[in-house]
Amino acid sequence: MDTLTRMRTFVEVVDAGGFSAAARKLGRSKALISKYVKELEDELGTRLMNRTTRRFSLTELGQAYYRDAGEILQRVDDLQDMVRDRHGEPTGLLRVTAPRTFGDSVLGLAIMEFMTAHPAIKLDLRLDDRFVDLVDEGFDCAIRVTELQDSSLIARKLTDYRFVVVARPDVIAATGRPLHPSDLADLPCVIDSNLRSRFSWRFNVDGERISVQVSGRIEVNSPEAIRIAVLAGLGYGLAPYVMVREDIAAGRLQTVLDDVPTSPPGVYVVYPHRRHLSAKIRAFVDFLVKWFAEHGECG
Repeated sequence: MDTLTRMRTFVEVVDAGGFSAAARKLGRSKALISKYVKELEDELGTRLMNRTTRRFSLTELGQAYYRDAGEILQRVDDLQDMVRDRHGEPTGLLRVTAPRTFGDSVLGLAIMEFMTAHPAIKLDLRLDDRFVDLVDEGFDCAIRVTELQDSSLIARKLTDYRFVVVARPDVIAATGRPLHPSDLADLPCVIDSNLRSRFSWRFNVDGERISVQVSGRIEVNSPEAIRIAVLAGLGYGLAPYVMVREDIAAGRLQTVLDDVPTSPPGVYVVYPHRRHLSAKIRAFVDFLVKWFAEHGECG
């Protein structure tokens, strides 16, 4: 049994959260998985895990080994992808993270079209509204809806992501329709804690970008929760248009400040700096750039 196989087995056990889960994923017996990890510890001359009948924990050396082993295995996989890329279809496991709301709508369509076009690639798509650390958590790339800041990641813009300010018609009637973004400072707003500028809503007024400080007694970390709160009459919300367009069409919600559009964040695909970009990641990124160029702005 070679060291790389033992190393990969150890990493799979940690990633899966246990020997049984790793055995199911790898299609091998739990006893064999345990044997490989024990052989790795014997080879290294140190304990990597503290085990009980129900759980395990990594030793200090085990944590360091897990982190570096993951990077080594990624480099090995990238090298194999590079060789395959010279004479065949991109292949292998592609791990992608994306915001839940976006992944459940427009992005999901693009990704599934990509998978149809590349049958040799396997996909692990994790939808999560938090900012995931790609390197530490072992993802190949991420889709992010954000105003791009300086980063150690490589980024390619896919499109703009339209946001609108909405409220229930009776709320607008009761508070008075805001005529300028600054009017929102005195109105109840539902805050999206996922936005980096959550208390500062940005607009384009006569070609100038302005920010308005908003506040409210409700703060949530989901665009769907924003929609629900606004539908409940709890204030004004800054929401992705794709989330509320049906409510707008049905008259349940109305947009305000349409003549001073929000400053839309961009949709980016980001990935770590690497000397060699694997074929599967390059194919995925190129596909998304082309797909969004053909389908236009979100919303």
